[in-house]
Amino acid sequence: MSERAAVILAAGQGTRMKSPIPKVLHKVGGRALIDHAIDAAEGAGCTRIVVVINNASPAVAAHVTARLGAGTTAVQDPPLGTGHAVLAAKAVLTGFEGDIVVTYADGVLPASAIAPLFDLRAGGADVAVLGFETPAPGAFGRLVLGEGGSLERIVEAKDAAPAELAITACNSGILAAPAGLLFDLLGKVGCQNAKGEYYLTDIVGLARAAGLTVRAVFAPEDAFQAPNSQGELAEAEAAFQRRRRAQLMDSGVTLVAPETVFLSWDTEIAPGVLVEPNVIFAPGVSVDTGATIRAFSHLEGAVVRSGAIIGPYARLRPGADIGEDAHIGNFVEVKKVKVGKGAKANHLTYLGDGSVGAGANIGAGTIFCNYDGFDKYETHVGEGAFVGSNTALVAPVKVGAGAYTGSGSVITRDVAPDSLALERGQQLERPGWAAAFRARKLGEKAARK
Repeated sequence: MSERAAVILAAGQGTRMKSPIPKVLHKVGGRALIDHAIDAAEGAGCTRIVVVINNASPAVAAHVTARLGAGTTAVQDPPLGTGHAVLAAKAVLTGFEGDIVVTYADGVLPASAIAPLFDLRAGGADVAVLGFETPAPGAFGRLVLGEGGSLERIVEAKDAAPAELAITACNSGILAAPAGLLFDLLGKVGCQNAKGEYYLTDIVGLARAAGLTVRAVFAPEDAFQAPNSQGELAEAEAAFQRRRRAQLMDSGVTLVAPETVFLSWDTEIAPGVLVEPNVIFAPGVSVDTGATIRAFSHLEGAVVRSGAIIGPYARLRPGADIGEDAHIGNFVEVKKVKVGKGAKANHLTYLGDGSVGAGANIGAGTIFCNYDGFDKYETHVGEGAFVGSNTALVAPVKVGAGAYTGSGSVITRDVAPDSLALERGQQLERPGWAAAFRARKLGEKAARK
């Protein structure tokens, strides 16, 4: 198999987004569009990736470098079309002799749609083009096909004749060719067109004129999500969510009201999990089989083990690790805490930084007081411990295995295993005080009238 590389075009300004955030850094499924493009290239077997950017978006350059390392970007300046953009990557790929696929950074195309291009190349096509069929081709370039599925040329909509505009086979802009051939053809592309730009698609006609084989392969229309506005970004998000929900349900996950559940690009939910309505899975969540995620819960950067019950109205933040058969109930927030098997925190509690041992019970209103305004400290509750309601555990502190804390206590020192810790002011009682108070207040009220 020939070595594979990808040139990802990310030099567009994205002005229609009307946002200070570069278009390719907008997110679908909690992941930047540029990362979706890189994921697809890597998934299709590309070992070299070059992202073509513009000088006006240092944030994009920083993002790509942070992910792929130095020497993985090329600058197109000034922007003179897609063909010109690909040529900008030539110097970065000096010495590369394998196949190059050209893709775009503003879409959510899966690797499964790109891989067939390399199959065409292996089957003898000199240039392989990715297309799609749509009943409403609009401004997309048209694929003019010949006998046997060969591709004769690509016509941009602005340059197309009426008969060509009627064609429903459309160009995605994605193609693959050997590195040497690709850059040789691009060097011959002119700019005699309605926009005065160097079109990448012109290499199809040049390849045909040279007697080379050009073929097209098609992917489903809904595989192409390339938003150019905030409205289209929302549509891309909706399409992503529909696909992910369907994938999960097909795998055996129960979504009671799927249209109300929102997933991220890396959400992992095992078969046999029940997800109730109005649940959000932010990035970094893994849920094991047999768990239940109840309504109106929000999970991010968390692990939920088999048989655990989360919610309703629970929040799991990064670092939460909820053990087998543990319960995290309504209005409980967990951050960077490992909760042991069978432990319970069922009501109105904040657990931040530390651990809760297996079988422990955390009473309603408990707070892990983990922050002093400068640093974070840990609280550790041992196995089988019982923390009474409305207890404040001031970190750093440990509650030993089997220990109890009395309700309403502020615990500032370690509690030995199997001990009872109490911290309360003395309760005073004044007999008859309430009756005398009521009588006095009623008398004052009557006097005012």
